[in-house]
Amino acid sequence: MGEPADHVQTRLLAIVAALGVLFALRETYAVTMPLAAAAVVIAAIWPAKPWLHRFLPEAASNLGAALLLLAALAAFAGAVSFALAQVVQAFARQSDRLEQLYRQAAAWVESWGGTIGGAGGYSRLMDMGQQALSNAYTLIVYLGFVALLVIFGLPEASALRDKVGGAFGREGAREVVAAADETAGKIRQYIWVTTLTSLITGVASLLWSWLVGLDLALVWGLLNFLLNYIPVVGNFIGIVPPALYALLQFGGWTIPLVVFAGFSVIQIAVSNFVAPTLQGRSLALSPMAVLLALSIWSWVWGLAGALIAVPLTSALVVICRRIPRLNWVAALVSSGDASTGKEEAA
Repeated sequence: MGEPADHVQTRLLAIVAALGVLFALRETYAVTMPLAAAAVVIAAIWPAKPWLHRFLPEAASNLGAALLLLAALAAFAGAVSFALAQVVQAFARQSDRLEQLYRQAAAWVESWGGTIGGAGGYSRLMDMGQQALSNAYTLIVYLGFVALLVIFGLPEASALRDKVGGAFGREGAREVVAAADETAGKIRQYIWVTTLTSLITGVASLLWSWLVGLDLALVWGLLNFLLNYIPVVGNFIGIVPPALYALLQFGGWTIPLVVFAGFSVIQIAVSNFVAPTLQGRSLALSPMAVLLALSIWSWVWGLAGALIAVPLTSALVVICRRIPRLNWVAALVSSGDASTGKEEAA
């Protein structure tokens, strides 16, 4: 049987409203992205504040949590800057060889009747690389702004939670607080598991680079550690620079193919076996939903959107599950077992 007309109309209106919100978020990037990122960070570091409050006064616990945050963000920004600088310098030293490889690849493709950029293709490729580098450094600048928002917002989190809960009455307050706690818990688990899998990926990449004699082993390990925070796309990108550099360092195809195969095995093993085992079904997002979320949030907020795409989508799924008229959205993007289990529990 078909769905009632009012249900179809409601869902169409919800889709139109969602598109309108996404366009608004895209146009207000400078304000909304730091706020969303700050909310994700506050959810991630929140357990540190009550733990510190057991030993320190309120003001000191807030300061301690803020200092932990600043140390983490400074380490992350420093790692990004170091990795990018080392990769850029390494390829700059081999620019002549890189251009030669590009021309050989272009000639091979043209021999089969294709093209990879035509006249000026190499220059456009370099421009794209510089643009990506510029976007990465811009993200580092925004990290400082996000840190300020978190430092000022962390002391207000408890009070805001009580105010929001009080505005909905006793039953509504319980529902709002439960939704907020569930969302924060999912965000924390995602970030900690992603950090652990990133560490595994980085160490494995470093060891593989060292075993095959690839220069800059520490850099490739660090780069793969950082890129693992971007689901799917980051895993793929992490394979390309070391494999391309292997072409420049060793020449020929044998060792570069070995390098490519090793990095591919590492990424596939961690992404398809280690991460799902550690994450379990807590996030309950289907693989297609992760790809869709990554595409949408990257379009809305660029690289920053890609970094927080999964936590934001998980938060939206929690909200949709608690609103009867939006249950269909949660069921659509959730993995089958998780969505079924939730509906049966309800």
